[in-house]
Amino acid sequence: MSRPPLEVADLIRIAGAAFLERNRHWLSWKHVKVLLAIARCRTAALGGHLDECTRCGHRATISYNSCRNRHCPKCQTAARERWIAARRRELLPTPYVHVVFTLPSRLAPLALQNKKVLYDLLFRASAETLLDVARHPRHLGAEIGFFTVLHTWSQKLRLHPHVHCVLPAGGLSLDHTHWVKSGYRFFLPINVLRRVFRGKFVAGLRQAFRDGWLSFHGERTPLAQPKTFAAWLRPLFRKDWVVYSKPPFGGPEYVLQYLGRYTHRVAISNHRLIWFAEDRVTFRWRDSAHQNQHRLMTLSVDEFLRRFLLHLLPEGFVRIRNFGFLANRRRATALPLCFQLLGSAQQPPAEQHPSSTEDSPDLYRCTKCGGTMKVIERLTAAEIQLRCPYHGDMKRLSATRKLRVPGSDAQKAVSMRWPGTLVFSSS
Repeated sequence: MSRPPLEVADLIRIAGAAFLERNRHWLSWKHVKVLLAIARCRTAALGGHLDECTRCGHRATISYNSCRNRHCPKCQTAARERWIAARRRELLPTPYVHVVFTLPSRLAPLALQNKKVLYDLLFRASAETLLDVARHPRHLGAEIGFFTVLHTWSQKLRLHPHVHCVLPAGGLSLDHTHWVKSGYRFFLPINVLRRVFRGKFVAGLRQAFRDGWLSFHGERTPLAQPKTFAAWLRPLFRKDWVVYSKPPFGGPEYVLQYLGRYTHRVAISNHRLIWFAEDRVTFRWRDSAHQNQHRLMTLSVDEFLRRFLLHLLPEGFVRIRNFGFLANRRRATALPLCFQLLGSAQQPPAEQHPSSTEDSPDLYRCTKCGGTMKVIERLTAAEIQLRCPYHGDMKRLSATRKLRVPGSDAQKAVSMRWPGTLVFSSS
């Protein structure tokens, strides 16, 4: 895929310092760290490496290193490909189902102040809902296994916490003697999933409040009182919670392509950015209420970056988790049994590629012969400057000429001698 004309990193390099000055009252060092990582990503500031083709010996020019931050729009492709390759041998020869559990908008402000607690609870409540309903004899009567991915954004970058669950359309019988298939057009009853999910989540929320795990700030400070919190929870039972389930769809090969749409995504991809002018950003979004039509939205750069930073995850938070017979402690024994009962053999582990680049062996091939590129030398930022003092400036200049930004802002971006080396201070 070609380089997009505008990237989140470009916005940060051009407007990041001013954004920090105007928003010091709520920005933390974690916000600054992410902005700085994205601004430096694949620039001379992080150093680079030289690659050589293992087949024909062709040497490429210096490639800049990636920041590897999980919130960076440019650093997720390789991680996604590696994760999907690892999952390939775990996909069962059966149709799959996609289920989405969404938190009500009423809970979004509380989630913003208690990300780790509420996102953990969202994982746990959705997983227990699927496991319990599937195990009930009236429904599937089987033990299921699945993985869950957390997304916290809407197409307009607002806070919209939800989890995507992808699972085989069936499961192990309770006595582990046969595989139980779900219906051709039906997996589990949506109305039951909604009620059970709502009950489990609210019960977990009450327990978190009693244990003192929740914090309340600003307008939500009165919720720290038990009676006020209990009254605030009651309206959650007056509406159905959103649980969406697709009918069972294609088998393992289709699932591999399907997974790429949901795993290792960030709040917005660079290819959705359209225009940046007069401190305003225009991006493309998909309107699900009107047949997924593509529309344009324009925000001030401060509002765009504020919305982008809403979706930073807590340090060390795991956003892809496995449950049921795919849980880490059960996978080694339960998964081979599933393959056996389905009359199929599990694929052997894929051989590790001897590899090449900073990101992924499968993403970078020789432009001359198509062979694998191998790293032969790693360079620090200082070594790159000594070898080619104008290399970074010229590369940035050529990129900036493609940017859809006003002339004065473009000059400001090029005037930085080393791209991505903005010094952000949180003090």
